Amino acid sequence: MIILKSKAEIEEMRKAGRIVAAFHKTISSMIRPGVTTLEIESFALRFLKENGAKAYTIGYNGYPYATCASVNDVIAHGFPNRTPLKEGDIVTIDIVAEKDGWIGDSAWSYAVGEVSEEARKLMRVTKECLDLGIEKAVVGNRIGDVMHAVQTHAERNGFSVVRDLLGHGVGREMHEEPNYPHVGKPGKGFRLKEGMVLTIEPMINAGKAFMTVDADGWTARTADGSLSAQYEHTIAITADGPVILTAQ
Repeated sequence: MIILKSKAEIEEMRKAGRIVAAFHKTISSMIRPGVTTLEIESFALRFLKENGAKAYTIGYNGYPYATCASVNDVIAHGFPNRTPLKEGDIVTIDIVAEKDGWIGDSAWSYAVGEVSEEARKLMRVTKECLDLGIEKAVVGNRIGDVMHAVQTHAERNGFSVVRDLLGHGVGREMHEEPNYPHVGKPGKGFRLKEGMVLTIEPMINAGKAFMTVDADGWTARTADGSLSAQYEHTIAITADGPVILTAQ
């Protein structure tokens, strides 16, 4: 069942969204060669506590951390660790905050120092895919309209869209109905209605779309070892157009 949110509930969700956005703005200046993703994890725990929020993902289906830290060929759900980031890496940091019982969810990819032209293009195109998807997220459109915009832009630029990890509804839980891949055909899929709150979170690979999962049961990697990037916002579908609840 898709749970529609009232205007008042969407306003409540903004609180968690603002915390997540502020976290990403802050760590953008922290990420550089020599920093570890475990240091970013430690900062996240302090930041959430100082802002009266909880780390929703700790304990979620056994996940042990407040953040996911996905480096280079890791698509998503990478564990923070003590390995220093190095010049030329790209890292995606994903965080889910709970504030007053509501969820904010956003992931962002970051360049570590100077990165390759391929990495720069991948990050740019992935962010453009997010923006193009959000533009289509209006009342009356279907989810296929949104994801067709994502898919065609990625593929036109020589990249592929991960199919096996999905976008989802957001509310009092991190994962609500509906769930959907970031590929689609115009006019297909569920219709967008006022009050829906959803993630748009394209995961775009420099190589093929296929992925594998490490023995930890979480870390998803590109099957061919190619780079992957992701940008994610939590958005509300309103009569006045899409509202980005995690806008930076």
